[in-house]
Amino acid sequence: MQKGKLLIIDDEERLRNLLARILQLEGHEVITAGTGKEGLKKLQQDTIHVVLSDVKLPDIDGITLSETIKKNYPNTEIIVLTAYGTINDGVKAIKAGAFDYITKGDDNEKIIPLVSKAMDKALLQQKVTELESKLNDKFGFDRLIGKSTAISDVIKLAQKVALTDTTVLLLGETGTGKEIFAEAIHQASNRRSKSFVAVNCSAFTKELLESELFGHKAGSFTGAIKDKKGLFEEANGGTIFLDEIGELDHDLQAKLLRVLESQQFIKIGDTKPTQVNVRILAATNRNLLNEINDGHFRSDLYYRLSVFQITLPALRERKKDIKLLAEYFMQHFALKVKKQVNILGDTFVEKLEAYNWPGNIRELKNIIERAVILTDSNVLDESLLPYEIQQQQVKSGAPISAFDLSSVEKLHIQRVLNHTHGNRAEAAHLLNIGVATLYRKLKEYGLE
Repeated sequence: MQKGKLLIIDDEERLRNLLARILQLEGHEVITAGTGKEGLKKLQQDTIHVVLSDVKLPDIDGITLSETIKKNYPNTEIIVLTAYGTINDGVKAIKAGAFDYITKGDDNEKIIPLVSKAMDKALLQQKVTELESKLNDKFGFDRLIGKSTAISDVIKLAQKVALTDTTVLLLGETGTGKEIFAEAIHQASNRRSKSFVAVNCSAFTKELLESELFGHKAGSFTGAIKDKKGLFEEANGGTIFLDEIGELDHDLQAKLLRVLESQQFIKIGDTKPTQVNVRILAATNRNLLNEINDGHFRSDLYYRLSVFQITLPALRERKKDIKLLAEYFMQHFALKVKKQVNILGDTFVEKLEAYNWPGNIRELKNIIERAVILTDSNVLDESLLPYEIQQQQVKSGAPISAFDLSSVEKLHIQRVLNHTHGNRAEAAHLLNIGVATLYRKLKEYGLE
């Protein structure tokens, strides 16, 4: 028998104390109350696993009390005690959420085994709740780091749509954390107890991706020696996340559209449809409207996928979050490599905040991991940063444009210098220019 905490609510003091003594001898911690109001107060003050309550109390009837307890403390189990033993009272109690009912006086020998069953159920529910809470910490919105307006607004949108079954299209540059957002949406939804399945649509050939998504029947093609469940079946009842949806083959787009419209698909080699109940989240870094105009993406699929669009901000649009993210990654990798690294140098942070971050959060994560590995102290300083980040002029603050020719040249020179570890003669050789020309360009771009 598992031990836990019980609350006995009964206005008969003698019976209340007798029950308390019996259950204490079984190893349970027992508290008592003489009225419904007093019992509710005790529930507010402590975690109660099982409540034994008289069906007739001076201030409230046990049926109403059961409804109130189950509404506010769903993991708590209730056993109703009745002196009348009528089926009507028992049925009402169970409909109100009670675990069971028992007749006072006549069924004393049943109390201990009944409490044991109720306690087992309550403790199991508590464990499930704790696991769900830990899972939410690991995969939910609490996992998303940042306090900037840009990320806060996006999180609010995601939290609202998470409570629905609406299809969501996540947009944004590579490395902005689209899969993490998809996991958080799933974890905050009513589907969180079911599977979250993620698949990168660009990682497979058309034929292999079709088999992965929808499954196949044995003998449907060479090598198909047995039936295979697809990822849509694996995600049944839960959520499937289709990353890089813009890479999906045109024929598969039609099949995906059918799933969105009817929650049905036909496996390779099958003749009858398979029914699923799946929420679809998708992501891309492509402009799907341009893909539609170029004939690469179906417009009907786009409008079904983009019922609710969320665009994740690039890291350069949330500069205030860079230090927070860097601290998180520093702590994570320090623990991973067993190092006491706990300080970000001021200049280190300034250089990070001045950088343009073409690779977004993924690039920042890689840079911090590298710095933690390289450092010989508990501080991350600017000498641990890649050369192009070290050499940028923090005070200039001019962002590098992806279209401006001089900006492209500047970034290329920075990368070559990083490759040569600052060896300018070697860099000039690789760039196929004279050393004097390189020095002139370094001066021009403020890279000296």
